[in-house]
Amino acid sequence: MSQSITITDHDYSLWVKQLSKRFRQSQIQSAVRVNQEMLRYYWELGRDIVALNAENKYGRGFYANLSRDLRQSIPEVTCFSETSIRYAKRFFELYNQLLINLPQVGEDLQDADTAHTQQVAQKLETDLFSIPWGHHKYIIDKCSNDPNKALFYVQQIVENGWSRSTLLNFMSTGLYERQGKALTNFQDTLPGIGSDLAQELTKDPYCFAFTGITQPYNEHILKDALLNNITTFLTELGTGFAYVGKEYRLQIGEAENFIDLLFYNLNLSCYVVIEVKIGKFVFADVGQLGGYVVACNHILCKEGRDNPTIGLLICKEKDRIQAQYALESSSQPIAISEYELEKFYPEKVEGTMPTIEELEAKLGDGMNK
Repeated sequence: MSQSITITDHDYSLWVKQLSKRFRQSQIQSAVRVNQEMLRYYWELGRDIVALNAENKYGRGFYANLSRDLRQSIPEVTCFSETSIRYAKRFFELYNQLLINLPQVGEDLQDADTAHTQQVAQKLETDLFSIPWGHHKYIIDKCSNDPNKALFYVQQIVENGWSRSTLLNFMSTGLYERQGKALTNFQDTLPGIGSDLAQELTKDPYCFAFTGITQPYNEHILKDALLNNITTFLTELGTGFAYVGKEYRLQIGEAENFIDLLFYNLNLSCYVVIEVKIGKFVFADVGQLGGYVVACNHILCKEGRDNPTIGLLICKEKDRIQAQYALESSSQPIAISEYELEKFYPEKVEGTMPTIEELEAKLGDGMNK
């Protein structure tokens, strides 16, 4: 009878690790392919339902009947619930509004009129079929009448690899409405495409509900709370932000100066100076921030590596006209935004959670079965 022995050879151990890694990668790639094919199937199912006008043609019980018939025909498959079939129709209807003038998703794109149209269609197809079905269902529920908003969240998931919980968080705080909305002077102070990219990285307002601050606070408390939740803070700031330091010391002439928060954005290849003010915006804020931006350019930036530094002022409140005048007076790229400490809940939440009576009834039904 053979005995099990332990092989201690270093190369053998590395090989085993590589084999395990390759297997995990294969699993992931297989799961991605399965998800893509399932999404194509749901797209085509939704398209068929719309094209056949099936709800009117086959009556009120159409979805229940189709669900039953598909499950009987393919009993080993669990994705044909009545709810899933309804989502398939909504999935097609939502994004077909964007694709109506483009080649049909899932079909050969070689007959596209122009190279640009072909690229747009291919990008839409790739993005739509790249994220999990569970993510799509949340987006469909929240963006059923706004395909541009829906596509925005799809693209954010593709670019940033959001989990379902991260998606829900950003949707609940209205990221689509906040993204790129800060007051800036980037068009006048940043070259070319850099101004558009920088603008898209801003938000207004920023949601600092994750700090958990509910009592009176000062700037020190707020900054500490932000850094105590640095992962969430970086996520709220956006793609590509890396933390450099708090109260970052700059020796300017004979004076010591301290930047509230210093970050580096990898996508823009530049430092980002962030000043946090718990009061209302005043003209002097831009002057101070502009000075820090210039100092960073001289002291920290390296030629050939770093683009011009950007300043971001996040205050509790601002007068838009006053803020705009201040930005026009500055030659440095600066953005001005507000922050909120409370999460942006919808005005009406009734019906989104079960009542006590509904829970008791549900539990009672379960115990009686």
